[in-house]
Amino acid sequence: MTEPAGGADTVPGRREVREAAKRRRARRGVLVSAVSSVLVLGGLAAFIVTRPGWENVKATFFDWDAFKEAFPGVLDGFWIDIKLFVIVEIAVLILGLVIALSRTSTAPALFPLRALAIAFTDIFRGVPTILIVYLVGFGVPALEDPSLPSDPLVLGGIGLALSYSAYVAEVYRAGILTVHKSQQQAAMALGLTRIQSLRFVILPQAIRAIRAPLLNDFISLQKDVALVSILGPQEAFRVAQIDASSTFNYTPLLAAAFLYLCVTFPLARIVDRMQLGDSRGQRSRLFTWRP
Repeated sequence: MTEPAGGADTVPGRREVREAAKRRRARRGVLVSAVSSVLVLGGLAAFIVTRPGWENVKATFFDWDAFKEAFPGVLDGFWIDIKLFVIVEIAVLILGLVIALSRTSTAPALFPLRALAIAFTDIFRGVPTILIVYLVGFGVPALEDPSLPSDPLVLGGIGLALSYSAYVAEVYRAGILTVHKSQQQAAMALGLTRIQSLRFVILPQAIRAIRAPLLNDFISLQKDVALVSILGPQEAFRVAQIDASSTFNYTPLLAAAFLYLCVTFPLARIVDRMQLGDSRGQRSRLFTWRP
């Protein structure tokens, strides 16, 4: 069969036209986004700086000299936040997984453990985190038991771990339930025990599905570490609060906010990338036909 004249150039030509059209649309989209962003942000900035009290706000919240003076002390307190965040995060990952496995168990002998797990998640998800930190921080020392911790930083970390473990346990449980039962049945048919199938088949798939929700919870945890300040530890927010109350200038609070953003902003971008990658993977699996 004779190939049509110019057939070798027809397909590449069409492909080049489509690519050129995509590039034009992309450039137009970037231009529209830039113009709209300038208009919105410029309008908002103009509205703020033209308010009658702007000079007072500028002197109270945006004093560069006060920022430089308070920043070293706030940074020292922020390292306490980071250390506490890392320790609590590890505890939450372990405790949340234990609670989730308890809730998803079906063995009749484990019913008391399952009931305790349900009560734990219901209670600690229903009570505000700041109230849990307050109750643990002041309730445990009131027992006057020398075997119990009395350091307010440790007690605050325990309160955060209890609260966030309830949320993370439900994230784990949702991930486990997304894995079809046939996966465990197939693993056991290959000779794996229930524990082995859970470890090597179920949990890897479940954790892959919940990476983004887990990171979202840890972004919230990184911010809520500041709640331990109600117990007295000199972490970033507490240091900034003391500086602000002594000078009646609230710029140190912006210094603390800046440090929190330095951690939460990269984590938020990682979450976005994970969600985008997962959605692309789902679309590719949906539209890819395999005989």
